[in-house]
Amino acid sequence: MTRVRRGYIARKRRKNILAFASGYRGAHSKLFRTANQQKIRALVSAHRDRGKRKRSLRCLWITRINASARDNGVSYNRFILYLCRRRLLPNRKILAQIAILDSNCFSTILNKIIE
Repeated sequence: MTRVRRGYIARKRRKNILAFASGYRGAHSKLFRTANQQKIRALVSAHRDRGKRKRSLRCLWITRINASARDNGVSYNRFILYLCRRRLLPNRKILAQIAILDSNCFSTILNKIIE
């Protein structure tokens, strides 16, 4: 039997994986097997850290809202409680931006909600 040459599909697959790992150090960017393992590891980390980033941003927003609310004599917990009693769904990202950029506006909002 004659020798069968592998087609372009396998070469294309390997080339794509090595292109994905092109910025990695040492063998992780040169050798197919280690590059493939590193690619899998990178994708797992990316998937995990997308959730982590969402959690850390929410934590940052809550910290900023709490700091501005305490400047106005109310804790974060009470502020959210007042919002929920008024049936207002808090958008923490927008509230944090208002708290940072325009503290007068935030204090006005806080006073309107508490009344």
